[in-house]
Parts: sequence; C-alpha cells; structure tokens
Amino acid sequence: HGCGHDLHTTVVLGAGLALAQRGMGGVRLVFEPAEESVPGGAVTVIADGALDGAGVIYGFHADPKLDVGTVGIRPGALTAAADIVEIELRGPGGHTARPELTVDLVAEAARIASALPALVAGEGDGDTGDGMDRRLHLVFGAVRAGEAANVIPTTAVLRGSVRTTDVERWRTAEQVVCAALESLVEDPRMVAECRYRRGVPPVVNDAEVAARAATVAARVLGSDQVVVPPRSRGGDSFAWYLEQVPGCYLRLGVHGPDGGSDRLDLHSGAFDVDDRAIGIGIAVMVALVQDHLGVA
Repeated sequence: HGCGHDLHTTVVLGAGLALAQRGMGGVRLVFEPAEESVPGGAVTVIADGALDGAGVIYGFHADPKLDVGTVGIRPGALTAAADIVEIELRGPGGHTARPELTVDLVAEAARIASALPALVAGEGDGDTGDGMDRRLHLVFGAVRAGEAANVIPTTAVLRGSVRTTDVERWRTAEQVVCAALESLVEDPRMVAECRYRRGVPPVVNDAEVAARAATVAARVLGSDQVVVPPRSRGGDSFAWYLEQVPGCYLRLGVHGPDGGSDRLDLHSGAFDVDDRAIGIGIAVMVALVQDHLGVA
C-alpha cells in the first residue's frame, strides 16, 4: 500500500551493503514482516531475539510532507498509540412501523457513534503547554446495522480506532472507552459489548539519541535540511522497538518537484516517492551508525 515500506526496506538494505563494503561489523539490520497488522510484526521480531544486546536502534519512515533531501527528527513522542475497538449492540429487533415497541439499534448506533468520541476525549487533557495532546481520540471507520428497510435489526456493530500520544493515557484507554460506552446505555433492553484490542504504543524517541541524530544528519545534509516534524496520530510498530532499546525514528522527505504543490498523505491512492530519497536515506543511516560506533 502507499506508505513507503518498499523504500524503507531499500534504504536499510543499501545502508547494510555500504557498511559491509567498509568492513564494519557489529551492525544488525531488522526487516519486519506484517508491520500493518495489530499489534505489528515487531512483537514477533523482538520475541525472536532480534534486539538482544543491541545498544541503539534507528529507523526511517517516508514523509510525503517533507521535500526530498530533508529529514525530520523529533525527540519524545512522534506518533500515537493506536488501538482497535469494536462495539456490538444487541436488542429485540422489530418493525420500523413501530420503533417505540423495541430498541431502534440504528438510531442507537448513530447516537453512540456521535456521543462516544466526545465523551472519551473529555476524559483527558488537551495541549498542556508542552505541545503534547493527552486526549484520547476515538474515530469510527465502520458502522453496520440491518439489511432490510422495514426491519429494525437485532444487532449493530461499530468499529473504530483509539489514539493518543500519551503513554500513560494509552495504558488506561480500554477502561476509559468501555466505561464511557456503558454510561451511554439508557435502555435496559439493549446490550452493548465493548471488545477492545490493544495495538501499538506511541513512538517515543530517546531525547539524547534524537539530539545526536539531528547533529549527524545536519552534518550530512546541512542544518537547514533537518526539521522537527509535527506529532502524528498515526500508529507505528517501531514503538515496540523503542520500548526495548533507546533509539530514534526519523522522517525521510520523499516529496520531489514532480509531485507538484499537492503534498498527499500516506496511504493516498496517488502516493509516490522521489527515488533520490533512497540515496539520501542510506547516507544518513550510514553516518548514524558510524557515529554511534565512533568510526569516522
């Protein structure tokens, strides 16, 4: 899909080849399967011992908002935790001619889809002055109820994602969402089941490693080409690695002149990268490794 994983793989492979040509050892390349699954392929990679004994980890992700030749480095939280919630509503069903005799699950699903996100967000604080949004953001991406125009269904299902850039808020997100749902159930004839699946934690870059990475990247690309990107509510399984080993996840600019003035988002159907980003990513990655190992 349009996210750049082929680019990421190529950059890491290219950096590995370049380091091997220089005769450098002590470097481990990590290629992760099933990155887009929940909770992400990183969990299996870690369980298989890929990070055992590692001192630091670096990674890149394509950023179509940044020009090719630019990298983005942010200390602290870079992306959000991302969980999945599925809510199943059950009721007696009935005829649309007499909704007052039953529980109108279509109306209830619409009410919950509208009210629950605001209720969940109200459980946290917004920007407290440090640039960190500590709220929970619940957004529904799927709602399904019924088949026939004249039948009130017996079940309705809502599916959505829950996101936050705050690690502590993420740890209690399931309790907050399910309790908020329970508070919205007004009719005792309706059952609301909250099925919550934890996804990935926020990507939190180590402050010292990020600062050092910015210095190295500026040496390679020039100080004007190193920027601090905004925090993203997107989730990324690289977060699991950073819970094990200090490191830094960098944004790699991939927007080229052929992309025009429109800076499309990740997962856009027209997503593309300027291939020059490959060489730039390799150069920065090699420099980061050499700096960490104390090799000029």
